[in-house]
Amino acid sequence: MPHDEEQIRTLIEDWAAAVHAAELEGVLAHHSDDIVMFDVPPPFEGVRGIDAYRASWPPFFAWQRQGASFEIVSLDITAGDDVAYAHALLRCGTPRELAEQPDLRLRLTLGLRKERGGWVVAHEHHSFPDTSVGT
Repeated sequence: MPHDEEQIRTLIEDWAAAVHAAELEGVLAHHSDDIVMFDVPPPFEGVRGIDAYRASWPPFFAWQRQGASFEIVSLDITAGDDVAYAHALLRCGTPRELAEQPDLRLRLTLGLRKERGGWVVAHEHHSFPDTSVGT
């Protein structure tokens, strides 16, 4: 299993680097054709399928060009023989947003499955904590 966990770690780190660099093909790599993503912005029912997933990224890249960060702070992976999941915390925000809320983290959960001997992301979930309520 450790070999699989290392492969998955590399896949996720490469994905995050592609997101930060606004490299769409790198973002799409290693995602299943039937990907389901629940994201911070609408649609509330999620994004379903690789074409919808692809279409969801350009607005994020436009926002990110303001100098926003997208970097993994922590990453935990659990891998079985043919399914795995990972959860991570990321620094995600513009310099102003992170200055105002330095502890704010994007929460990321990924569901992966093995296809044709390699790992693919079949489910992706992004969320921010609700900072409008007290802790």
